[in-house]
Amino acid sequence: MITPIYSPAPGRYENGMKYRRCGKSGILLPEISLGLWHNFGDVNTFANSLSMAHYAFDKGITHFDLANNYGPSCGSAEETFGMIMKKSFMPYRDELFISTKAGHEMWPGPYGDWGSRKSLMGSLNQSLKRMNLEYVDIFYTHRYDPNTPLEETLQTLVDIVRQGKALYIGISKYPKDKAELAYKYLEERDVHCLLYQGKYNLFNREPEEESILRQTKENGTGFIAFSPLAQGLLTNRYLNGIPDDSRIAKGGFLKKEALTDEVLKKIKALNELAIRRGQTLAEMALAWILKDDLVTSVIIGASSVGQLADNLKAIDNTAFSAEELKNIYQIVK
Repeated sequence: MITPIYSPAPGRYENGMKYRRCGKSGILLPEISLGLWHNFGDVNTFANSLSMAHYAFDKGITHFDLANNYGPSCGSAEETFGMIMKKSFMPYRDELFISTKAGHEMWPGPYGDWGSRKSLMGSLNQSLKRMNLEYVDIFYTHRYDPNTPLEETLQTLVDIVRQGKALYIGISKYPKDKAELAYKYLEERDVHCLLYQGKYNLFNREPEEESILRQTKENGTGFIAFSPLAQGLLTNRYLNGIPDDSRIAKGGFLKKEALTDEVLKKIKALNELAIRRGQTLAEMALAWILKDDLVTSVIIGASSVGQLADNLKAIDNTAFSAEELKNIYQIVK
């Protein structure tokens, strides 16, 4: 059977997706972005990955978030996305905002990890080939490298932009003091840091507690949140035990030890609050992150079109009353 040529939904920008300005820049990002950390690797069916990418774009999701080591296996998510580009998205390249990153272990030996110039340059060149791209919209240093001079990492980002391999650059998971140095170094070289990517959810509020959200705003940098559902804990998946097909059961990054009696009690209390708001727990958890303008976008993962569709309902109601916020903070404290 010949697959028909993909034609995106004509009303993709008029079906409810909202866009937020990314710091002090000309870039608008969708409130919900699609992450390819899981479910787009070589262990997943291409047909499902393709369907999710099509559905996302049809619903106004323009931002696709990748990294060199996403899969599994490492590199396979970028390869999958490269096939999607070739098959469907190439005519719409200028409507897409595509990211990749380097900094976690990617290949063996001393140059396949961390933040040296050799590692970052080599990784980005590989990523562009895998994704069938001439450039990415944003390239991140995926984590702070304590053993490489920060100036070496940051100058590499500057040079990547000047070489035209990335339009913008960002930092991910940097400690606050190192982030401040990065913003200053980059600004002095006329390469503004567009985005800070950090883990942020109801169970992990470090970006607000450590004033990283406030810092990004003051520096004119956007903040994009990953792991908004705490790898599935902030959903209805575990309300009645551990399903056989869940991340915990499969022995992934989320471990059984994470689901303590205390955590389960919090999940159930949050779920009751979500029901009173007319939302699922996942919808409320995503909406909470988008409750104010300190966050530009939230990166979600999905294993199916249905799951993606459910998560997109979060943007229908991102307003919280003072009483609701008080109740949430009492639950998660």
